[in-house]
Amino acid sequence: MTHFLALLALVFSLPAFAQLGYDKRPEVRTFIREMAERHGFAPRDLRALFARVERVEPVLEAIKRPPDPPVWENYRALFVTDKRIEGGVEFWQSHRALLERAEREFGVPAQVMVAIIGVETFYGRNIGRWRVIDALTTLAFDYPPRAKFFRSELEHYLVLARQNGHDALTVRGSYAGAIGIPQFMPSSTRAYAVDFDGDGVIDLRASTADAIGSVASFLSKHGWEPGAPVQFKPDLAGDAWRAYASRSVDLKHPLGALREAGVRLPEGLPEESLAALIDLGSEQRVGLKNFYVITRYNRSAMYAAAVADLAEALRASPQSPGR
Repeated sequence: MTHFLALLALVFSLPAFAQLGYDKRPEVRTFIREMAERHGFAPRDLRALFARVERVEPVLEAIKRPPDPPVWENYRALFVTDKRIEGGVEFWQSHRALLERAEREFGVPAQVMVAIIGVETFYGRNIGRWRVIDALTTLAFDYPPRAKFFRSELEHYLVLARQNGHDALTVRGSYAGAIGIPQFMPSSTRAYAVDFDGDGVIDLRASTADAIGSVASFLSKHGWEPGAPVQFKPDLAGDAWRAYASRSVDLKHPLGALREAGVRLPEGLPEESLAALIDLGSEQRVGLKNFYVITRYNRSAMYAAAVADLAEALRASPQSPGR
């Protein structure tokens, strides 16, 4: 009896919405009506779908958890490792023809595509374990700080599942709803993913070709400059450069101004080109336009620097197809 009363107390201590199935919650019913009006979904089908959706507490815990401020050396050490370099070279060798075709069509170097896939999912080995419908619904209706964003992603996901003929209840991804080998959110999948294997369906989970082509398409559509560098590790002289250094990836300093402030860069770069002098804590990087483009994939200077470093290590490997 004591255990029963404790359980009863727990149930009644939960917010009212947590005691209802998603299909019965008023805000979900409103969302269903909107989906019917905007996209022609049958309300009965969506009610049946949401009746099978589960609230996922670990997803809420993960997204609410305040991240520890990353230390650059520790962050880099997660991704630029011998194992990840060896795996990337193997991935590059196995999919060389696809990567070369994507490079020709989109202008993105093979090593950058491989590095992004390597950082995101260890070349497709870790694509996520949560049902995407559960993760997105939980965040859309039970995480107020970003409810608008995740409701939009849920909308994109349902449309995407219908377009591709996927069972919306079976697709698995990250706790935030990112899908497949390149970890695209549903909105990015609809906007940037491509059918690179030509089978008539975009499948970022099972098709390595679609994943490679979609990463290249994403970067290209965000302004990738073919043949241009990504970053430099500068030599620094004096202290004037410190006024330009920050964590921001925004391109707001002409290279000429950085040179005058003591940032030593390779010759031949246009003085008027804009760059960011990025303070990673223990070192600085000069990020150029392509560095900024990588941050559209993940809006973190450390992410872009880790991708760029892994790409450079992959290309420099003695077994690299790019040598």
